[in-house]
Amino acid sequence: MTRQEQFLDVIDRDEAERRFRNALRLDPLGVESIPLADALGRVTASDLRAAIDVPSFDRSNFDGFAVRAEDTQGAREEAPRRLRLLDEVIATAVVPQTTLVPGTAVAIATGGMVPRGADAILMVEHADTEDGDLLVRRAVHAGFGVAFAGTDISSGETVLRRGTLLTSRETGVLAALGVADVEVWRRPRVGIVSTGDEIIAPGEAMTPGMIYDSNARILADAVREAGGLPSELGIVRDDLEQLQAIVTAALSACDVVLLSGGTSKGAGDLSYKVVRELADPGIVAHGVALKPGKPICLAATDGKPVVILPGFPTSAIFTFQEFVAPVIRLLAGQPAERRVSKAARLAVKVNSEIGRTEYLLVGLVEQQGGGLTAFPMGKGSGSVTTFSQADGFVTIGRHEEIVEAGTNVEVTMLGRGVQVADLVVIGSHCVGLDFLLGKLQEQGFQTKFLAVGSTAGLDAARNGQCDLAGVHLLDPQTGTYNRPFLDESLQLVAGYDRMQGVLFRPEDTRFAGRSAADAIAAVASDPACQMVNRNQGSGTRVLVDRILAGVQPAGYAVQSRNHTAVAAAISQHRADWGVAIETVANQAGLGFLPLQSEQYDFVVPRERAGRPAVIAFCSLLADESIRAELAELGFRRRNPPPASAGSANA
Repeated sequence: MTRQEQFLDVIDRDEAERRFRNALRLDPLGVESIPLADALGRVTASDLRAAIDVPSFDRSNFDGFAVRAEDTQGAREEAPRRLRLLDEVIATAVVPQTTLVPGTAVAIATGGMVPRGADAILMVEHADTEDGDLLVRRAVHAGFGVAFAGTDISSGETVLRRGTLLTSRETGVLAALGVADVEVWRRPRVGIVSTGDEIIAPGEAMTPGMIYDSNARILADAVREAGGLPSELGIVRDDLEQLQAIVTAALSACDVVLLSGGTSKGAGDLSYKVVRELADPGIVAHGVALKPGKPICLAATDGKPVVILPGFPTSAIFTFQEFVAPVIRLLAGQPAERRVSKAARLAVKVNSEIGRTEYLLVGLVEQQGGGLTAFPMGKGSGSVTTFSQADGFVTIGRHEEIVEAGTNVEVTMLGRGVQVADLVVIGSHCVGLDFLLGKLQEQGFQTKFLAVGSTAGLDAARNGQCDLAGVHLLDPQTGTYNRPFLDESLQLVAGYDRMQGVLFRPEDTRFAGRSAADAIAAVASDPACQMVNRNQGSGTRVLVDRILAGVQPAGYAVQSRNHTAVAAAISQHRADWGVAIETVANQAGLGFLPLQSEQYDFVVPRERAGRPAVIAFCSLLADESIRAELAELGFRRRNPPPASAGSANA
């Protein structure tokens, strides 16, 4: 089998993992003793037994009096028992000199050592003193108010098992036992190399054709989360000798080596050429039947993992979590991670590729009345944000081609801390909405926004799949925005007015000084003038298509999912014009020709109107200071339209 054939011989995910694991040494890497102050997040390498009792003495839980319980029996408020009060007062950190005999008591502070002969504590509020005697006004039973030595932890007791991940709870226990140093498993050192001529480090000036290295950051932090110690080795250009040198150095210094990018067969993809030269056994899988992450390359040398992760961010982090993170956990002495799953219904029909197991990243939305709906994230493996915004993933088998909307699916959650958002907004993107959701986050609400356009947002609201839908749909028959599209299940929350128009670079004489209609008419048939469009289903796309009246200018097929993406395409000279809101044009320093003032509103499923996050959102819209800030952003106040059948203002 040639190496080219090896890549083309795409294998099953489980078979790839089996080959990979068989080529590795997976025992923990060794024990080290570290100060307790540095032990948070580390894994214990041995059982830890208590050397002392906790507490180490019989301790009073209250301010009051140490007594013999039998001396208090029968005591009542109206008929107190009288005991002789001894002279000593037992403070904390003092060994008492007194021994109680029948009929005596001694004053004691909270945390004080209970004297010999005493077996209970009488609280100070249940007694009085008189002529040197103690008047006991409530009976106590033996053991009341006393924390006896060893009741929390007994000497010799095993308090932590081997393989325990140390959190603040465990380190607190160790501190209570007087432990100063802890034996833990050594963390695996993971070398991370980014490859490619097009990669630049965050902080460097962006130039055309370049991309920032996001993979190194997310991988380094994911390594920490898995219990490893990342070693960021920088960016290597497409230079075979340089890459060979850095991989050799990484193998010498690290326990795991990760390369990001260069795993395919393109002319500039050199990583696999370096890795294929490794011995014992070298590459064990190059190409796995899964999506995202098909081109992953799994290798090992002398028991050490060497992995080339795909360059696309979502593919890189997903394949890391699938193949690399479990290995790091084993090397760090941690148990396998237990994945949590939730039952849901798929919101839309999904087409999958036969022959590849697909991990469909989804966002979860709570259905009114119970249950969850899973929305595919759908940005592709090149997206930087897809993985970070997803709640979990649905596994689609390699023999499944279509999963229908409404299908019951099992969603594997991405981490234990992931929770369904308090407010889910689906619909049209707006900078004003971004502002409002930011304010809601400041109040402690977790929000999620899916930009799918006004039409899809309205459908999601009608199906009870979101809390709010941002919409700006014009009914051409009535000339009215949004309200004609509602039914009895929906209510309208009045938003604000915003101006849509043509964006262009200020120096472009094809647009400057013209009206929007004249400018569009002049450039619509010019093949040298490139437009950038909006996604189908968005309110802006409806506006664009109405104005163009069937004409498709150059660039018509290029779709952007929000207003800021339109502005970016024009600023970067990838396009010459497009339609977006005035606020975005001003923020980007672009020219703007007004087209139409429109109403951007929010649609709420009536059955969700009482949710706390929805109420808080509506309160924000009604707040005068928030309205003033929206006005500064270019979003003008509009009085709520009169209520009509099938709609009402929240």
